[in-house]
Amino acid sequence: MSTGDDLTLINTYLTYIAENKRFSAHSVAAYRRDLLRAREFFTGADRDSVRWTDIAPDQVRMFVMRQHQQGRNGRSIARALSALRGFYRYLMRMNLAQRNPATGISAPKAPRRLPEVLDVDRAAQLVDVHDTDWLSVRDRAMLELLYSSGLRLAELVSLNVAVLNKYEGTVRVLGKGQKERIVPVGQAAWVALDAWLAQRSLYVHDDESALFVTRNGTRLRARAVQLRVALWGRAQGMSVGVYPHMLRHSCASHVLESSGDLRAVQELLGHAHLTTTQIYTHLDYQHLANVYDQTHPRAKREK
Repeated sequence: MSTGDDLTLINTYLTYIAENKRFSAHSVAAYRRDLLRAREFFTGADRDSVRWTDIAPDQVRMFVMRQHQQGRNGRSIARALSALRGFYRYLMRMNLAQRNPATGISAPKAPRRLPEVLDVDRAAQLVDVHDTDWLSVRDRAMLELLYSSGLRLAELVSLNVAVLNKYEGTVRVLGKGQKERIVPVGQAAWVALDAWLAQRSLYVHDDESALFVTRNGTRLRARAVQLRVALWGRAQGMSVGVYPHMLRHSCASHVLESSGDLRAVQELLGHAHLTTTQIYTHLDYQHLANVYDQTHPRAKREK
């Protein structure tokens, strides 16, 4: 591997994960920042490029230490290590590297933040959009589907009309790592989707397969969805800033709170590991603790 192609390899890898692994644009951009940061560290002051095959595990550990010293949190460093491991797996697959120096190296432990959720009443208030203009009809369908099926933002914008199955009451979703799953769609979401599909036909071109489109009939982008969700949060009187993933968190929390079935929530969300889903049990416990503190006669402390 020559010293002049280190940037080219990064760009080639980023193209690979975007096109073959279906990483979201947000994830690709984050990986780009992480890999360029690693390249800058490994290059040092006396060189203008890095030979990726020369990097040793001790250098990766030093990179982790430097990131920690600069104030990056454990979650960000863990993502940078994930980017490095993925990059080296790609190099090994292309016979451009013999080993992965980032294997077995972990980031500093970070305190686990509980996801932000809306309670049941506020979630219902958010999606209860009554305006009948086409934009509002489209947005209500998006809000209802995000909350009903716990979709990721990237999953929502990649949906095509053909993946809806009203007979079975499901939608087929292509998630992280191109893993396909089938998730249920609630009745309220179907009502909103039917209303949107009737409007969609007035704006979309015959060759456009996207479920959610712009006024010009082209596929809606993730950033536009974020802005519309935030706008509706303000319009519907939410006391906190609302974003698409908050509806996914709310869906998971409400299903778990009612059913107690962690495995079902794992399948609904498309989590590869149950440990990822278990964070919602902490939310459920937090809700129980709050109810206890407010209602049990011996729970209240003297002021």
